[in-house]
Amino acid sequence: MTNISRLEETLASLPIRYPGPGGAAAVVKDGEVLARHAWGFANAEAAIPFKPSTLFRMCSITKQFTCAVLLEALRDPTVLDTAVAAKLPNLEERAPGILHLAHNQSGLRDYWAVAMLHGSPVEGHFGDREAGRVIRGTRSLQFAPGSAYSYVNQNFRLLSDILQDHTGRSFADLLRQHVFEPFDMEHAFLAADTRSMPDGTTGYEGSESSGFRAAENNVLWTGDAGLGASLDDMIAWEKAIDRDRHNPDGLYNRLSAPVAFSNGSPARYGFGLARTTPFGLVATGHGGALRGWRSNRIHIASERLSVIVLFNHMSNTLNAVHDLVAATLDLPIEVPPHPGKVDSRLPGLYFERETGLALQVDASEGSMRLRYAYGAEYLDTVSPTHAGTDGTRIALDGDRLTVTRPLENRVTTLVKREKTIGKLDIAGEYLCGELDAALHIVNAGGTLYATFSGMLGAGRMEQLQPLSDDLWQLPCLRALDHAPPGQWTLAFTRGDQGDIRGVSVGCWLARNLFYERAHP
Repeated sequence: MTNISRLEETLASLPIRYPGPGGAAAVVKDGEVLARHAWGFANAEAAIPFKPSTLFRMCSITKQFTCAVLLEALRDPTVLDTAVAAKLPNLEERAPGILHLAHNQSGLRDYWAVAMLHGSPVEGHFGDREAGRVIRGTRSLQFAPGSAYSYVNQNFRLLSDILQDHTGRSFADLLRQHVFEPFDMEHAFLAADTRSMPDGTTGYEGSESSGFRAAENNVLWTGDAGLGASLDDMIAWEKAIDRDRHNPDGLYNRLSAPVAFSNGSPARYGFGLARTTPFGLVATGHGGALRGWRSNRIHIASERLSVIVLFNHMSNTLNAVHDLVAATLDLPIEVPPHPGKVDSRLPGLYFERETGLALQVDASEGSMRLRYAYGAEYLDTVSPTHAGTDGTRIALDGDRLTVTRPLENRVTTLVKREKTIGKLDIAGEYLCGELDAALHIVNAGGTLYATFSGMLGAGRMEQLQPLSDDLWQLPCLRALDHAPPGQWTLAFTRGDQGDIRGVSVGCWLARNLFYERAHP
């Protein structure tokens, strides 16, 4: 039973709880619009109001629409498998298939992360030429296609490029034919150029404390994040999903059908949709982000409920979506379990040989903060040596930490490392043969700084942070895409005489790239 007053109160509180220049939100229940509201300004400098018809950058929400074109345009998408291999001419392993791309099971490294290794400036230009060079340069994979999950934007860039080649039509035309027109998305279009929107809508970075300023973006997006649409367009999409709910051949039913890994384990991501369980309810949806923009949508089929939240600033749209879900269904706010006692051996630094990444666990009042993949994760303590959430579980056995991540179909064991200051003899030049790129480490007055360079330029110097003997972290505080790909782990190797031979560089989105030390 919907609690209308609670929904109205929650909707009215969004601009206060998530402050910024402007935003919009909608709730669709049982095929009808329960809430449709916009506030603030689409362009604060020009005083253009944010309206339900205002165009918005949907960013990665685009991915499901790219997969919608794939399923509508082709009876059997796997006929495009050979086209994937053709797009990766330098790959020295078996190429992923078209469905591996659609399910984020390709094993490719994310090209926004790799662009930083090529020295891309934070607000540098990244168009078709740059994207093509990064993708064509791929020589190896992070894992065998189909065996695991990793979020990779160019999976969907490749999908849209291959669909264009196969049909001889632009991706913009394909979206219009297969999605926008059939689903009454009247104002939706392919907004590939991120520099501006035709109605003047602007994205903002910053906060209330620092102030907001117009974000600068110079990226060209297509099937990975190029959708431009209004709140009303998204409402039309959600209403069409409800109308078609009983049709097994309905487009959204096909997009949200169960997906598995090659070993038969169920996958939590497929056809551009994440499968989640907020409040214990099975849901499908996706978020989107670019510097200055945040968006999120969710669909809970059992409740015939869809929620959309759009901000032209960088507040947390996922939390706002969950606020509206709880209010609409009159669900209690989830309370974390009572903190448990933590084994003093559990917090610390761990190293994973498989990926070459560092993992750090901090404990505070029964809550675990895990820094490993993309951003910090907070886990609930379930016993002195165990902690977890639905997405990550950790268990300590002696000096080894077992990490289970169902989303990625991975169980791995990490070894604990003692934190040390680190030696300064790692300063020097390192070359990555796979990328034809370099890592430069400089001793500047007894403190180490490092930067990457390659075909996209030279990045800024960042201060290295010591973790353990020959294990360092290189911060990436700003990046080409909407947010940093994560801190880079630098794991150095030495020869028998103790001399530095090279370093393995990686973050969660781009792991295990080896750089050999260049000797004078």
